Amino acid sequence: MTTMTKMLTIPATAVLLTAAMGSAQADSLAMDRLDEVLGHAADYGFTHFEEIGIKSRNRAEIEGWLDDEWFADIEFSLDNGETLQEERERLISGAWGMSEEDVRQAFEAARQEGMTEFEEIDIDRSGMIDIEGRDENGRELEISLRQGSFEVTEVDRD
Repeated sequence: MTTMTKMLTIPATAVLLTAAMGSAQADSLAMDRLDEVLGHAADYGFTHFEEIGIKSRNRAEIEGWLDDEWFADIEFSLDNGETLQEERERLISGAWGMSEEDVRQAFEAARQEGMTEFEEIDIDRSGMIDIEGRDENGRELEISLRQGSFEVTEVDRD
């Protein structure tokens, strides 16, 4: 590789890496728009949530259960509730995850820790809920709590 090629390759690589990192960052949504997200989820038929994520300022993705047999992963428009992408799968494991009330209680705990925007909330099979978002200064905030007690077990501020 010639010196000239190296001089051109390094800046080009830096630009590509910067663009890739920027697009990998999750988008967030104001906490006061949770009702909107949950309203669209209820209209779709979700009863239990495994994950709710914000894909952009006007798109959200929800993974969860429609009943005891049907698991769904949908992406929808926050503007009008239109389903943009949909996958359903019939499973025998039975519904599990967070109820709408669980989601609301978890978000209330996150608000008390200073979260003003959220990127994602998810739960694992052991009942640990993780919420990622930002505080009023735009700093990243990750909160972990246990389903049922909604006691915050860990807060990570970046």
